[in-house]
Amino acid sequence: MKRNYSAFAEDIPPYSGPKAARETHADLKQLSAIPGHIYTRPELQILPGQRRFSKMPWLVPMLELLPPSSIGHLKEWGLSTVFVLAKNYNKLVHVWESVMAMAELWHPQTNSFIFPEFEATILLEELEIMLGLPRYQRGEESTVSYTVEQINSWSILAYITTKKNDLYSMTSGMHIHLLPISQWITSQCKRKTTNYTAIAKAAAICICGVILSPESDGAISFGNLSIIDSISEGMKIGQAVLGFLYAGLTSAALGGPFYESVVALELWMGMHIQFRATEDLTTECKTMLNHPVAYVGGRLHMSTRVWCKTAQVKGIKAWCKYLRSLTVADFDMLPRFMHGRIIHLPQRTRLALRLLGNGALVSYNPDRCHLQCGAARTVVLLLSHFPPIQERKRGDAQDERDMRSAVVHWEGCAMSAIQAEVEEDDDATKEYVEALKKLQPVGENI
Repeated sequence: MKRNYSAFAEDIPPYSGPKAARETHADLKQLSAIPGHIYTRPELQILPGQRRFSKMPWLVPMLELLPPSSIGHLKEWGLSTVFVLAKNYNKLVHVWESVMAMAELWHPQTNSFIFPEFEATILLEELEIMLGLPRYQRGEESTVSYTVEQINSWSILAYITTKKNDLYSMTSGMHIHLLPISQWITSQCKRKTTNYTAIAKAAAICICGVILSPESDGAISFGNLSIIDSISEGMKIGQAVLGFLYAGLTSAALGGPFYESVVALELWMGMHIQFRATEDLTTECKTMLNHPVAYVGGRLHMSTRVWCKTAQVKGIKAWCKYLRSLTVADFDMLPRFMHGRIIHLPQRTRLALRLLGNGALVSYNPDRCHLQCGAARTVVLLLSHFPPIQERKRGDAQDERDMRSAVVHWEGCAMSAIQAEVEEDDDATKEYVEALKKLQPVGENI
């Protein structure tokens, strides 16, 4: 199934230079003024299809058969956390009401959530740490995973199998099916073959497809197949995963298909909104037991003995009301795992960074989220002259130029260490909150 990464900009002419683009994207819109935004469509049922995020009976049995050498390869490639999440995937309980209430606050122009007093987004550094992915550092742009060439899925899968019947069963249209790949892995493991690297590559496709880039009916796109395959070569996939998550949120916010990494989003919500570490609790938090944080909490300095701030929030209406009134005090701006971390920021205002991936170039605006970056709130930033999501056309000369331009911006990006304490000016904060109100939705739909 072809994904429309540029749903918000479908009526906007193609990018034709800074001046034209600046005029096109100059005005920030109120959420409730964005055509098709789900905030104005309370009757719309946009919970994802059950098959896309359903329990997969083949996943855990296949992972339990993996030989130690193949598991070792997955660890070497930085997929230990993804492996743990996949192995416990059938135990996870997704709170769809909270996820969809968050999607209602997603702004497709800014790629951020709009709360009453602040903007927030999933930072690249947060995503990499939460999922245990290899981390990007400035100067390592050559290791960021993407391709400007057309993708030949069979050439990638040929490392696993060259049998045409297998290849035909694994592919259809522009998608790769995970079930036939898992069946191939199971067959190899039961026969006790020594194709440990090939088995690990196939397992990486399955676990990353389920956790990082789930699409319709247990399938992933050719673009994401190429991204996943590159991790065994030492490439960094965090930007592609985050861009896919942003694009999925935009699709859901505009009433389209929901196809993002819900596990990554719930990890982020858990650390910032739902759970708060305390020293006094002696019993486990039941809410967390089936939450993704329960399986990766160690690396996030979080145990299951926490206080759940949202334990009494039940149902979509309650979640919408809670999130739409969320204050700075209720949002953990600087979770412990981010203390002192170096984050990457645009070199200057409106010169946005863009997340590199095989599906789209996606605007990345961490500087909009002042407090989350350890800075005082000052002004609500104007938009960059780049479109929020620019669908790619691999193999096209203009696409290659756009990708090179995006890489140059990362090469020259600013770097900042997150400060645990932030001093704010009351007058500047008031002006900021007043300006932010212009983006918040008008009226209630709950």
